[in-house]
Amino acid sequence: MSDILIRLAQVLEARKQADSDDSYVARLYGKGLDAILKKIGEEATETVMAAKDGDPVRLTAEIADLWFHCLVLLAQQGLGPEQVLAELDRRFGLSGIAEKAARSSRT
Repeated sequence: MSDILIRLAQVLEARKQADSDDSYVARLYGKGLDAILKKIGEEATETVMAAKDGDPVRLTAEIADLWFHCLVLLAQQGLGPEQVLAELDRRFGLSGIAEKAARSSRT
């Protein structure tokens, strides 16, 4: 299932070289970090609203938009879904309370 994330990350990486007139993602990269972060904020808000409305089809679509824009951010930062998946794998089986406490002690 994570294969789609890897394939999408490859496309997003290629879009760094694309013409912003031809690619939405290239245009986002061209606008910089603040534009990408703003888009993530918008998509997060739309996700919350879809969940509150109880619309599972819209919720799924909004989460897809949110994930997509998070992948754009990762690529812009020189990262990919592999790092996120590795972090999730590291946390698998840990108590959420213990994991959060461990993060708090590192800061």
